[in-house]
Amino acid sequence: MPTWERPSPRVAELIRTGVEGLLAAPAATFDQIDAVTIANADPAVLADPTLVAAIRRTNRANLTHWAEANLRDPGAPVVPNVGPETLGIARDLVRRGLDTLTLDSYRTGQNASWRLWMATAFTLTSDPDELSELLDVTANSIFTFVDATIAAISEQVALERVRLRSGTHAERLEIVTLLVEGAPIHQDRASARLNYALDRRHVAAIVFSDRAEPDQVALEAAAEALAQAAGGRRPLIVIAGAAALWVWVSGEHALDPDVLRAALDALPEVRIALGPAAAGIEGFRRSHLDALDTQRLLQRTPGDARVATYDDVQVVALATHDEDRAQAFVERTLGPLASAAPELRDTLRTYLAEGSNAKRTAEVLFTHRNTIIKRLDRAQQLLPAPLEGRMLAVALALEITRWLGARGSA
Repeated sequence: MPTWERPSPRVAELIRTGVEGLLAAPAATFDQIDAVTIANADPAVLADPTLVAAIRRTNRANLTHWAEANLRDPGAPVVPNVGPETLGIARDLVRRGLDTLTLDSYRTGQNASWRLWMATAFTLTSDPDELSELLDVTANSIFTFVDATIAAISEQVALERVRLRSGTHAERLEIVTLLVEGAPIHQDRASARLNYALDRRHVAAIVFSDRAEPDQVALEAAAEALAQAAGGRRPLIVIAGAAALWVWVSGEHALDPDVLRAALDALPEVRIALGPAAAGIEGFRRSHLDALDTQRLLQRTPGDARVATYDDVQVVALATHDEDRAQAFVERTLGPLASAAPELRDTLRTYLAEGSNAKRTAEVLFTHRNTIIKRLDRAQQLLPAPLEGRMLAVALALEITRWLGARGSA
């Protein structure tokens, strides 16, 4: 462990000033840490919105933990961060067989955080002696904190491996992962090992929570409600992480999302993303991948959006795999409307979806027709070009904004 030296009173004051600025900074300030961490992640991690969200929460939690400790006592040793965010991502990676990536992600986050802190440090003083001491003290603090946190998380990883070896979860997750990846597993053999018939029609779902430490009972209750809405057959449930279940239900019954929404009234922290119904092993796989796409967009919407189907988001999912280009398309197509009041965009989107009928738009939005007309006039004034001849592009841009939000709002 590096030799620990407490900072001089002047440098302690500079540290406190710097971390106060970090804690008050907008969320976008930390996007560069997320970008670097996620850019170096395994493709299996990037494909799962739950893991990506957990990485973002962990980055914020670690930086906030370190900053708050230095606000209380600048330059003092910082205890490891073993809160629900950091323990949750460790458990999730072990359950997916990706735990070897845990230490790498912490080191990547450490390096990105250090670059952010160095940029802050150079704004605090121009005195070379003060700057040298400031960087030495905080480098020692950050690197020692990350080392201690990694050691604590490593213990959690080892415990989680023991738990997995003692149950059937690891086997189910392994088989499901192979099926989703398209491995050539015989259908009957996989069905027997999962205790779930793969020769039927399936609807895949991701039952998840945005909380770092959700109520597992609530997640399981939502999965059972999903099975009831699909006709009552026994579902296949796989624990995909601390905050998500992968679920498949089979049968010929159409699954009514409104029934699910009613069931979730008693489970306020749970959300469900649904894939389309499809048959056989390929349907099992395809429905799950589409449910993941649905979850990716559902997580970007406000928490009152509780259930979404792939039919709801299919066009947007296809149009937003490159989100930067999708947002550029939105801004070109909508102009100032892209950042205007949300009710203007929602009114124009509904108007186009209702065949440009103002009366039906008013009925759908439960708003007086005169108010609808005023909003439509204002929305069209904000468009960079007339709506006529551009309805399809404008409708798509509005739908993208509905799910992704305006630039910088996610």
